[in-house]
Amino acid sequence: MLKEELASCLRQAVLKAQQEGVLAAAALPEVLVEHPQNPEHGDFASGLPLRMARAMRMAPMVIAEKVSEHIVPPPKVDRVWVAPPGFINFTLRGDWLSTEVESILAAGESYGDTELGKGKRVQVEFVSVNPTGPLHVGHGRGAVLGSTLANVLTASGYGVEKEYYINDMGNQIATFGRSLYARYQQCLGRETEVPSDGYHGGYMIDLAKEIVQEQGDRFLSLPESDGASQLGEVGVARMLRGIKQDLELLNVVFDIWFSESSLHQGGQYNKAMELLQSGGYVVEKANATWFESSALGEDKDNVLVRSDGSPTYFASDIAYHYNKFLERKFDQVINIWGADHQGHVPRMKAVLRALGCDPEQLKVIICQLVTLRRGEEVVKVSKRSGDIVTLKEVIEEVGPDACRFIFLSRSADSQMDFDIELAKRQSAENPVYYVQYAHARIASILRLAEQRDIDYSRGDVSLLATEPELTLIRRLILLPEIVERVAVTLEPHHLPYYAQDLATVFHSFYKQCRVVSDDEPLTKARLKLVRASQIALAKTLRLMGMSTPEKM
Repeated sequence: MLKEELASCLRQAVLKAQQEGVLAAAALPEVLVEHPQNPEHGDFASGLPLRMARAMRMAPMVIAEKVSEHIVPPPKVDRVWVAPPGFINFTLRGDWLSTEVESILAAGESYGDTELGKGKRVQVEFVSVNPTGPLHVGHGRGAVLGSTLANVLTASGYGVEKEYYINDMGNQIATFGRSLYARYQQCLGRETEVPSDGYHGGYMIDLAKEIVQEQGDRFLSLPESDGASQLGEVGVARMLRGIKQDLELLNVVFDIWFSESSLHQGGQYNKAMELLQSGGYVVEKANATWFESSALGEDKDNVLVRSDGSPTYFASDIAYHYNKFLERKFDQVINIWGADHQGHVPRMKAVLRALGCDPEQLKVIICQLVTLRRGEEVVKVSKRSGDIVTLKEVIEEVGPDACRFIFLSRSADSQMDFDIELAKRQSAENPVYYVQYAHARIASILRLAEQRDIDYSRGDVSLLATEPELTLIRRLILLPEIVERVAVTLEPHHLPYYAQDLATVFHSFYKQCRVVSDDEPLTKARLKLVRASQIALAKTLRLMGMSTPEKM
């Protein structure tokens, strides 16, 4: 990466200046190189002198001057200069920038990929909604975030597995079974009430009707507890099928659907509890079994097994992570959880320490809430069913691409508004339309070249020397850096920002530079640039799980 190359130049320059005695022998802070917001400040800049000033007891501008005098820039750098209050700026050579078009064309669909991961195994677990109801809009945000991260990590050289954890046992599943059994009886003309703590959504009535239509009244011949249990299994299977279908509409597909009940059947639950017991982290008190989180720095202990002998959600999650780290041996696990799981993070980190794992191997991303709007109006219920607005309804109205782009447009830790009307608008103010229109415009230019039999394979990219052309190339060469940034920070919102920026710069280039003209050499050079733009924009869209339209 060019950033790292320039950071290395800065480090070497500081060390050389220190060896010559023109700078004090103070410890060197982390060398950061960034892209200035103002293009007049160059392609890259570092505020290193500002961070060194206190330790060296020297003015930042003086440090910047002395460091810059010792910089040996790489050949691709045209100019190095200092600027107040103590920045060192770098500008790239135009002729080097133009040759990067050939590099992009040579890389093709692999452009933007990096070897950051070096084959390390990463599991991304996301959505993992209890199969007791349909997905809503908030679940969609986590689904898009997880699948996009998986795409980026794969492009960054990691071995990635996408997993959905099925909570198919415990109180909620039992309650779901009893609720469905009540609706099932009602559909068959029996007088009964849904449990007060049960699932009252209209989807339960629809589900019961489907089962009656296909399987009749056979569950009524069973003892009530058996009927509710077996009916619950049928209902969970159907809910899971619906969840899978809804996720596929959003272009989200999992490698593994992992059952919670398998942890008990396969012995992982007992093994995890025995390991905690042998480490002295399990105590019996108040007629329950507890994990002594406080011994590992937590504020309070946590219940593992209730007084009635049933394991808590926390206990099952311990077994699940035992399986992830100690049996399947993932190098890193990324969990994407909803906002209601914020308090679950510290105790899971504590458990990993108790299991002998490095807590840093677990990364947890908390997805904040989504507010659905139609312009100024907040949408709370479905017009179709009167219940919550399901993810499927939103996908059907605005399309999967709009859903994915909007869900990615804000960092996961910030609440977001999803404006349905804006998402459907076919204009420049809709960022989804704006970005995909740029790709469609590129495709139309390349079609025109094909229709005119223009072979631009030997185009001379050195002819790309105007400011609009070079500005576009500057954006294109940022993609590998963006991919690496997302892989390191686990913040995929940088992708839609980059896509919008690239689309803006391409539209500007298109307005200022006629691509297919009477100047044959320049036409061929610009067609190469257009094709390179298509590669970068299409790669960005694919990383976000979106389509790359040829026409709009």
